Amino acid sequence: MKRVIFKSLLVTLAVGSLVYFYYSLPDVSLLKQQNPRGSALIKLREEEYRKKGIRVGRQQVWVPYGAISDHLKRAILISEDAAFFSHKGVDIDELTEAIKIDWETLSFKRGGSTITMQLAKNLYLDPSKNPLRKLKEIVIAWQLEQTLSKRRIFEIYLNVVEFGRDVYGAEAAARHYFDKSAAALDPLEAATLAALLPSPRSSREKNLLHRRNLTLARLASIGYISKEEHDRLKQVPLFKKVEAEAPLLPRDE
Repeated sequence: MKRVIFKSLLVTLAVGSLVYFYYSLPDVSLLKQQNPRGSALIKLREEEYRKKGIRVGRQQVWVPYGAISDHLKRAILISEDAAFFSHKGVDIDELTEAIKIDWETLSFKRGGSTITMQLAKNLYLDPSKNPLRKLKEIVIAWQLEQTLSKRRIFEIYLNVVEFGRDVYGAEAAARHYFDKSAAALDPLEAATLAALLPSPRSSREKNLLHRRNLTLARLASIGYISKEEHDRLKQVPLFKKVEAEAPLLPRDE
C-alpha cells in the first residue's frame, strides 16, 4: 500500500512539474508583431551595474532587417551559427558534442547554442549553465522556430544581442564603435563586431583580434572576401577608425 502511495506521489509530482514547466514558458507569438522592449539579459546587466554603483545608459536602437549590413549578417552567421538557415533551432550534432564534453568535464561550460537558442536565452532566461535552464532554452528555441520566420528570428537577435557594456543590437554597436549606421558597416567592421559576441564586455584585445581574424579567414574560405582582401584586412589594428576618439572597448570596473 505504501509503495502504491509513493508511486502515485511520484507520478503526481512529475505531472505537476511538467505542467509548471509548460506554463512558465513565454508566449513567443507576441514577437510576430511586437519588438521586445527589453530582455532578461538587459535586466540582469542593469541590476549588476546598479549593485556596483555604475551608472550607464542603455544604447539600443531598433532597426529593420534590411537596415543592417549583409556583411555583419554573414560575419555573425559564419562565426556563431553557420547552419542557422538549415536547422530547426537546435543543431543536434553540435549540441550532442557539447553535452558529451560537458559530461566528461563536469563543467557545463560548452553550450552548443544556435542563434535561435541564444535569442531564447537572452530574451527570457538567466545565463546559468544548469541542465533545467538549458532544457527551457531548447524548448523556447523550438517554439520560436515554429512561430517565427528565420528572417524574423535573426532580425530580433541582431537588435538585442549584447556587443559591450550596455550596448545592444547592431545599430547601437555600429554607432558606438565606428560612428556609422549598421547599414554602412564594411567586412572588417562586421568581423570585429562578430568577434565581440563570445565575450562582449571583455577588454582583452589579443583574444578579440584573434577572433576577428578567424572570422575574416572563414569569410575568405567561402569566397565572401578575396584572399588578397583577407591578407590586407587582418593587418589592420582593432577599431582603427575610432581609436583616436574613444577607448577601444568598454571596460568593466
